[in-house]
Amino acid sequence: MNTFAVVQAVVIGLLVLGSAVYAFGKLLPGVSTRVRAGASASLNKPWRASWQRSLGRWLQPKQATGSCGDGCGSCGSCGPTPPKQARPDVQPLEFRPRQR
Repeated sequence: MNTFAVVQAVVIGLLVLGSAVYAFGKLLPGVSTRVRAGASASLNKPWRASWQRSLGRWLQPKQATGSCGDGCGSCGSCGPTPPKQARPDVQPLEFRPRQR
């Protein structure tokens, strides 16, 4: 087997793996977020190497950061949500009997 075939197989394998990860994230966003948060938490430990901690920070989902202003409502700083108001452009349906 020549080196070109090996390189071609590795590139195709990486493309298929990347496509599968992308599809996993799009089709199962909740599961994908939990998996990423778990992997991030296990990698982002003080005794890990610096490259492992940076990989853990990179994998951390945006929802798990808990920063103020992201709209998650986890810290309670967003305040109460305003009540929903009726939209003025919505009109109720009227059903009338057929004219004979």
